[in-house]
Amino acid sequence: MTIHSDLESEVRSYSRQWPVVFDRAEGSLLFTEDGQPYLDFFAGAGALNYGHNNPVLKQALLDYIARDGVSHALDMFTVARRDFLETFQNLVLMPRGLDYKMLFPGPGGANAVEAALKLARRVTGRQSVVSFTNSFHGMTLGALAVSGNVAKRAAAGVALTLATPMPYDGYPGVGESGPRHLDRLLSDGGSGLDRPAAVIVETVQGEGGLRAVGAEWLRDLAEVCKRHEVLLIVDDVQMGCGRTGTFFSFEDAGITPDMVCLSKSIGGFGLPLALTLIRPELDVWKPGDHSGTFRGVSGSFVTGAEALRAYWSDRLLEKSTRDRGERIATALGAVVAEHPEAALEVRGRGFAAGLRFTTPGAARAVCAAAFGTGLLMETSGAAGDVVKLLPPLTISDDDLDEGLGIIRTCVSSVLARRK
Repeated sequence: MTIHSDLESEVRSYSRQWPVVFDRAEGSLLFTEDGQPYLDFFAGAGALNYGHNNPVLKQALLDYIARDGVSHALDMFTVARRDFLETFQNLVLMPRGLDYKMLFPGPGGANAVEAALKLARRVTGRQSVVSFTNSFHGMTLGALAVSGNVAKRAAAGVALTLATPMPYDGYPGVGESGPRHLDRLLSDGGSGLDRPAAVIVETVQGEGGLRAVGAEWLRDLAEVCKRHEVLLIVDDVQMGCGRTGTFFSFEDAGITPDMVCLSKSIGGFGLPLALTLIRPELDVWKPGDHSGTFRGVSGSFVTGAEALRAYWSDRLLEKSTRDRGERIATALGAVVAEHPEAALEVRGRGFAAGLRFTTPGAARAVCAAAFGTGLLMETSGAAGDVVKLLPPLTISDDDLDEGLGIIRTCVSSVLARRK
């Protein structure tokens, strides 16, 4: 591993948590170059909802490459692009009664967020954006400005402006909900809060400690935005594509955001792809207003469309994720019950689950112990106090149970040592 430390920037992070060299991967397993298996409850930070090297998606990609399919086309029309658009329309939007136009802003989630913020400001003529405590929307400057994590914000090196934070659902010490508080300020001409261009929200805060909003809270927020003519952006980069059960994480609340940001698993195979969905009347872009070299990678179109056909033509994956998400929550709840003195808390929803620790450093110690036992997990939250579980949605029951068993053992071991 010397070559990495000698030549790579010090900015790398995951390789510090897991100091091994991985060589191949299959399903829910990663293998080191010497063949050591690791069960993956990280899944590319949510970019591998369908597992590593999913055979159905892999075959579609191999077939496309073998026939010399176009590999790079910017925003030119291609068969692969058309197939993705049609498949997304037929299998995702139409069954849900959603009417969106699709923008491919670049390769990553931050690109999707930046495009949404930029378009919201253009449509409304207003500049400020309301975000929420403990939020995270990306590492580019615009996305960082609407993120709450102080450490990530500090890395920007410049002042991050034009954003106002509001309390997220369950934020401690707040007497009224975030939407009600926002409504009060926007309705009061003396509050000092100018009407923003948009509100951006995650329904489950992946990097912010696996906090999840309630359906009523989200409906209240959508109503406040509508009443004050403020655009609502849902950042579904990590929680979309079935991570919480439904394809979009906001479906259970019955709302229709003005814009939706997708990335990570929208490409299916782990290849880069980002997608910003916008209501048709908001599409005021002029040609070339938002550009980039990698506005839709052809291979991602191929595997993304194939993933939709394979897993979203029926409700089977959705039902499986809901049912097994409850199993995860039940298993974590049992861990909480085993250690009442530790005041643990179950967080998240579906296949985005968390276990919060009040003991400083305990969550990191559990993840380190799990790595030593062959399980990959990371921590979440500004204080790194939440053990975060993001297994592939396609994980087998045996692998899921094995991972949950490792977590239970590691939690017991860490808490016993800290006594």
